Amino acid sequence: MLEAREIRWKQDNKVILQDINFHLSPGECVGLIGPNGSGKSSLLKILAFLETPTSGQLYFQGQLIPKSIPLSIRRKIAIVFQESLLLNTRVFDNVAMGLKIRGLSKGEIRQKVDYWLEQFGVIHLSKQASRSLSGGEAQRVSLARAFAIEPDVLFLDEPFSALDAPTKEGLRIDLAKVFKSTQTTTVLVSHDFKDIAHLTNRALILLNGQVVAEGSPAELLRNPHKEEVNRFLGYFTT
Repeated sequence: MLEAREIRWKQDNKVILQDINFHLSPGECVGLIGPNGSGKSSLLKILAFLETPTSGQLYFQGQLIPKSIPLSIRRKIAIVFQESLLLNTRVFDNVAMGLKIRGLSKGEIRQKVDYWLEQFGVIHLSKQASRSLSGGEAQRVSLARAFAIEPDVLFLDEPFSALDAPTKEGLRIDLAKVFKSTQTTTVLVSHDFKDIAHLTNRALILLNGQVVAEGSPAELLRNPHKEEVNRFLGYFTT
């Protein structure tokens, strides 16, 4: 589905990512985890075609990606950030936005918007102004908007980090249910191993712009391989 080969990225003469190899299979949820400054969000931006790597190749559905990304490819992905980034309009209109751009009929849009608002437990907020939402409500609407366009690949960049613990836990449970029912191909960035353990099939640990370990969450905890990985994971198990 998505592959990166020998990715390097420099900004202001500083190496942010180096020698990154990555692959994502259909229906898989892969986590990118590491401490602040490790390069995980930078890697997500490159994989989501928001940044151009200094060197290396990206492949999407078997096609080598040029520097100028075709709109037809961009429309196959969806991104949810730490901040909800909702438009200053009704909840319904926020979720409907991507569907309108894709030319769906009013009936199809209504059906899909209502369905996804229901899945994330915010159908009762459909007519409410987005600026009046709580942080957790806004992030649920952002996720509904992303799933509504049925992306080939979904990118989630620290989607829970701005939420309090109870709100985060509830959204994590609901998102896990949606993943199970849709098998949406996903890349999830988080600094919290609980997110990775609950939601992903496989994870890559990044430290200082490099992938230092890869495997299922259980494998990473059971056999961290390197002392630096052990120290990082130890934070979540003590």
